[in-house]
Amino acid sequence: MYPQETVERALRLASQGVPDHENAYICGVSVSAIRKWRRGERRNPEHEDQRNKSTCPRCDSRELDAPRYAYLLGLYLGDGHIARTHRADVYRLEIACCDDWPGLMDMTEQAISAVMPGLKVGRRRSTGCTNVGAYSKHWPCVLPQHGPGKKHARKIEIVPWQQPIVNEHRAELVRGLIHSDGCRVTNRVRRPCKDGDRWYEYPRYFFTNASDDIRQIFTDSLDELGIAWKRSNARNISVARKDAVARLDGFVGPKY
Repeated sequence: MYPQETVERALRLASQGVPDHENAYICGVSVSAIRKWRRGERRNPEHEDQRNKSTCPRCDSRELDAPRYAYLLGLYLGDGHIARTHRADVYRLEIACCDDWPGLMDMTEQAISAVMPGLKVGRRRSTGCTNVGAYSKHWPCVLPQHGPGKKHARKIEIVPWQQPIVNEHRAELVRGLIHSDGCRVTNRVRRPCKDGDRWYEYPRYFFTNASDDIRQIFTDSLDELGIAWKRSNARNISVARKDAVARLDGFVGPKY
């Protein structure tokens, strides 16, 4: 017989949408035990409130870690997706992180854990990247930009309850967007001179996204932060002025 604390923990994880097999692994119990507890075969009225308690910052009064949320929102808008699982009410958020940047994977995991504490954050290998994510019933509540189809093929906008967070934490939002769909590079420029060609180097940032709406969110945030930018082409935003690059270096910096 498992301790009541184990049962309560398993039921909390189940209420957050964690699949039975993963729940069983976390709690060190059998999958069949998890299923029985979910079906209420070991139900104790004293623990009903604990079982049914929501951990969603939108569905209850739990405080939201606003800076980490703004960063996670940027990651999601860049290289994230939310998919419905075989259980109709459970979703998985995944952020694709290039394998060259293990530090980005760690920061992504920390952001998910801060926004939705208690979830088990896992990593799934794919070709050239690692998907960092977690299961929950509440991802569509937390990230209302979720919807059917690809992000660039549907309307993406900041909803009213998100706007104060975005306004207060523009730098974290921009940081998440660049960490997911941007880069910091060194440009080399050749200039002919009388005594031969000379090469000059300077750093610049790029942000690339197929969604007009997401690029607009990015450039609106740069405008609010007073950071100059230019449109390189239909999908690319460039930040190249020395003072603008220095501003971004102050809170974004290169990925690692």
